[in-house]
Order: sequence, then structure tokens, then C-alpha cells
Amino acid sequence: MAAASASAASLFLPSSFKLNPIPPTRNSVTLRSPHRNRRYNAVRLAASLSVSKPYVRTGPDDLVSSMLSKVVQTDGGVLLKKEEHKEVAEVAQELQKYCVSEPVKCPLIFGEWDVVYCSRPTSPGGGYRSAFGRLFFNTKQMIQVVEAPDIVRNKVVLSVLGFLDVEVSLKGKLKALDSEWIQVIFEAPKLKVGSWQVQYGGQSEVKLKITYVDDKIRLGLGSRGSLFVFKRI
Repeated sequence: MAAASASAASLFLPSSFKLNPIPPTRNSVTLRSPHRNRRYNAVRLAASLSVSKPYVRTGPDDLVSSMLSKVVQTDGGVLLKKEEHKEVAEVAQELQKYCVSEPVKCPLIFGEWDVVYCSRPTSPGGGYRSAFGRLFFNTKQMIQVVEAPDIVRNKVVLSVLGFLDVEVSLKGKLKALDSEWIQVIFEAPKLKVGSWQVQYGGQSEVKLKITYVDDKIRLGLGSRGSLFVFKRI
């Protein structure tokens, strides 16, 4: 701070001016320049303001608003560029600092959630949301419902070539691994087209770390590093 004050002084004072003048002798007469005094006082005022000005830190509400503005209506992250994905990750990292100590035990994890973002956009929906799959399937909805005490339901609604809706759903059992990590073992997925439905494939398993949760959003980090953003419906 001393260096900053010296630098500020150099902007306001001539080089010949001394901040610590030699005390006058008994017989000498000191002439003070009002102009110089005003400059000196201005320096002291500027230094005082720079010290007293508090550092304002962004709170969780601002970060949540920033996050939603970046991820909503991006087709789950598909439409974002690499730099924009990086910005989302930075906001998520800041939000982690405000997460409750044991999010797995927090009742706010329950409810109906819209999956608005994934850093690997093809993760939710699987092959239907791959680059090839998106040529035929348009994602209309990705929903996750977490029911107390331990049920998870995932649903993806797709439009085939713009005129036929297809629904893929999963039902799973939630298990807390520790205070932050959960494991969900899903039954075989169900495919529904109109009144016709079929169950295919086998069981699947996911592990997710809850890094932030409140009454608006929930953040999760997959075991492979994928970042998920859920918006409460």
C-alpha cells in the first residue's frame, strides 16, 4: 500500500516537493503554498479512500442467476462453445464454496428437476443425443425426479423428425455413499411411443457428487468428471 501511495503522490505532486520537509530553524520563515497544500490533501484523501473501500464478494444468489443465464435454452449444453463451457465450470466452482456441509442429507435434493446442462451434452439421453442421433431426434425435455426416501426417475422426451414423440424413462434406487456422493442403480430403460412401450437393455449405474443445492438449482459432478446443472421445476 505504501508503494501505491507513493505512486499516487507522483501523479499529484511535482518532483521538487518533499513529503517530509526539514523542520524550520528558529529564525527561518516557512512559506506554504495553498496550491501545494490542496494537492497534498488530495493525495491523502485518495489514499484514505483506497484503503477504506471494502472488497465486495459475489454471493450465491448472483452466482445462481449467472449460471442459469449461461445454461438455460442451450439444448443441455449442446449449443455452447468451448469458452462458454469454461465459464460455466468457473461459476460452478465458485458455487461449491456455498454448498451445505452434507448435501446428501439436505431435503432440498428432493423434487422435480429440469436437466438444463451437462458438460458432456450426450451423457443424458445417451445415443439419442449423439451427433448422429440429433439428426433424427430433437430433445424436447430432460427431467429427473428425486423422491424421498430413495427413488430417482429420469425421463427424456424426444421428437422423431419433428412429428412423433418418443419417451425414454429410467427408474433407479438411490444410495448415499458419504456426505456428498450418491450412487443410483437404474433398472433397464423403458421406451414408449404412443400407447406402445417396451423395456430393453439391462441395469446401469451412476455415481454423482452433489456440489451445490438450494431452492432453485442443484449441481452434480459425475464420476467421470461431467458437470450437471439441474433447475427446479
